[in-house]
Amino acid sequence: MELSFSTKLRIAAAAAVGVILIGILAWPLAKPDEPFGAVRPGNLNLAGTAILLGLAFASGLVGYFVSWPYGREIGILAVPSGLAIWAVRTGNMASQVQLNPTIEQREALLAGLKWEPLFWLAIVAVGFVGVLCGQMIRSTPTLAHVEEKPKSKSNTRLNAAIAVVASMLIAHFTLGRLAQDIEMADGALGSVLSQPAIAQIVFGVVVAFGLAAFLVKNLLDAGYVWPIIATALVTPFAITAYVKPNVLDRLAESWPPVFFSNATAAILPVQIVAFGTIGAIAGYWMGIRYDFWRKHEI
Repeated sequence: MELSFSTKLRIAAAAAVGVILIGILAWPLAKPDEPFGAVRPGNLNLAGTAILLGLAFASGLVGYFVSWPYGREIGILAVPSGLAIWAVRTGNMASQVQLNPTIEQREALLAGLKWEPLFWLAIVAVGFVGVLCGQMIRSTPTLAHVEEKPKSKSNTRLNAAIAVVASMLIAHFTLGRLAQDIEMADGALGSVLSQPAIAQIVFGVVVAFGLAAFLVKNLLDAGYVWPIIATALVTPFAITAYVKPNVLDRLAESWPPVFFSNATAAILPVQIVAFGTIGAIAGYWMGIRYDFWRKHEI
């Protein structure tokens, strides 16, 4: 069950739409003022946010048509692909800590970062809406192997909740193994981790959410929507569970700003949502392929 060359072209075309409309054309809207500043929602004013939402919708809509007849499955990659360009060009968490050196400033920084993933997830969701509108304009054939058996509403809700929580935990702990650089021992915290390079972040986040989506697909028969929702929960979970005031005190007193108590805390929300969404979609389809292979194994 290999991807055909034409399917690969459709994937590239859908991703290119997001890269051009959001990653390149909309970059001036989110570009940080400081040389090493981060891409954050606060960089966008009200007009910039409205433009970004419009471009996200357009990306999903155009992505649907350039990848037709599989626009429903492929067009959703447009927006996260565009945000991925921003996620690569942004400054890192270490630079944000350096710009906010005092304990009070760091606490304010983390309080703001805690809920930022919801903003980026909303941008991705608007892209999904664009894809659905494209589907309403021009219907596409449904892939037979993607159809699911009817389930009761209570079972569906429970399955969805389990899939979201499981995806969050799987991704969080996988990130702790893959998206880290140098690890140093600390008497009070156990260990601290240095700021990972962008390539390491890309690899770690994509694999973490790919693994989460693969597992929830094969174990719970859950779609990629739930791991994508989980991309907005990993940062709040990590900050709440691992970055407490006493931890910040210890880091500020004993370590340079490039060190963190947890790997997830060293990754910006836009990076987790962008790369996590791409990883979740890829992991889901890998789960489909694995299921197909298992059923047809001789």
